[in-house]
Amino acid sequence: MEHHPLILPQDVHNQILVNNVHPAAWRNPEPAPSYNLVVIGAGTAGLITAAGAAGLGAKVALIERDLMGGDCLNAGCVPSKGIIRASRAAYEVKTAGEFGVSSANVTIDFGKAMERMRRIRSGISFRDSFERYSNELGIDVFLGSGTFIGRDSIEVDGLRLRFKKAAICTGTRAAVPLIPGIEETGYLTNENVFWLTELPKRLLVIGGGLIGCELSQAFARMGCDVTIIEMVGHLLPREDADAAEIVQQAMLRDGVKLALNANILKTEKRGADKIIHIEQNGTSMELAGDEILVGVGRSPNVNGLGLEAAGIAYDPRLGVNVNDMLRTSNPRVYAAGDICFPYMFTHTADALARIVIANALFKGRQKTSSLVVPWCTYTDPEVAHVGMYEKDARDQGIEVLTLTVLLKDIDRALLDGETEGFARVHLKKGSDTILGATVVARHAGEMINELSLAITAGLGLSAIGKTIHPYPTQAEAIKRLADVYNRTRLTPFVKKLFTAWLKWQRS
Repeated sequence: MEHHPLILPQDVHNQILVNNVHPAAWRNPEPAPSYNLVVIGAGTAGLITAAGAAGLGAKVALIERDLMGGDCLNAGCVPSKGIIRASRAAYEVKTAGEFGVSSANVTIDFGKAMERMRRIRSGISFRDSFERYSNELGIDVFLGSGTFIGRDSIEVDGLRLRFKKAAICTGTRAAVPLIPGIEETGYLTNENVFWLTELPKRLLVIGGGLIGCELSQAFARMGCDVTIIEMVGHLLPREDADAAEIVQQAMLRDGVKLALNANILKTEKRGADKIIHIEQNGTSMELAGDEILVGVGRSPNVNGLGLEAAGIAYDPRLGVNVNDMLRTSNPRVYAAGDICFPYMFTHTADALARIVIANALFKGRQKTSSLVVPWCTYTDPEVAHVGMYEKDARDQGIEVLTLTVLLKDIDRALLDGETEGFARVHLKKGSDTILGATVVARHAGEMINELSLAITAGLGLSAIGKTIHPYPTQAEAIKRLADVYNRTRLTPFVKKLFTAWLKWQRS
């Protein structure tokens, strides 16, 4: 039976989106006798894998049961950043008085902000459409559920597709914690929160990680009363404590309430209210909201794939098992993206897809362990990281020199009024080798790339120091790190030698 995805509201923008990424009138092609590559799942990993292989001359089939573009286009990066941008505009207007700009009578039209997001998303959606991948890229695109029926064949919509190689790119879905009453109470996830056309007056957010923090701050800036419920004692528990603290204080100033060290006991519906019962520091209390947003991780989409029939090992909690070259226990079959990798980002899905193309079609030996993976949490300020944290290095027995430059010491940050944050590197002690880096700044996601490139290319911090940076920019903080490093090399003995040399020159 064909799956018909629901996307609300059913306005002209979402109609364009659905016509592109799940066209109702689509007719599956007659399968080729055999394919070089069959890809199941048309999220980022699947799209890149299919397009890259077809561009190299392979005969490719691509199967999608839901929405082409996956979470990134439909329920992740694209819609979330659209709303974050709208909320940032609201914040800038509210705080414009600091710059001598009148900000009286500020009004926020949440419905219009969401409509703008849907309009932009629908325009982007053609890039991921059935029509483009079929007509422009020459890929056989099949709408339906792909199921392995053997070690070298997949069935979709009653059609049998034989393959030389296959790639599983089915991604993940929002995980829902086992909380008594949660299903009866009702909740939102990233998969349907962007359906909203009216701003909830009160929003209860379960989880203080990436999704919870990004959307909580955005909704609060749009005028919503937001409370985050988190089991541990601070937000963004994966990040350095001082980096997370900067974000936490920014969110508190934006009006976000925090229930930290909180254990959720149950939820219930009480009239129009949705109630979450929590225990916090030994005290039980109730939190009431109009909506509940769950943001506590992801679950792999492994059900219904027939993995057993293909001899593919998997874990229902962690996804498909792969080796360092992304090959599954069936040597014909590879996997890429969230379905098999702990770093669940669009950019890692892209990188893994390229590894699959090289290894599956050309007997390459590219490895995931060689990847340098940056990531960014798009709060305001943003937190971006690449490589090791200091604890990671010390756990591996590596001696570390950590250097930090505060944004309040950077001229452009002062002029921009964006002084909360820092740039930090962890160096292998005794060298300028960069083990890892963190940037906390409004545009940290842009600034981390220079450090990611340095690590990937094996360039030390000194190479960044020798690179001229435009003045004034906030990225000057990264160059300043090299200056700080150079000062650490000026030991008392070396300084004494320099002083003696300069004194001799004057004589």
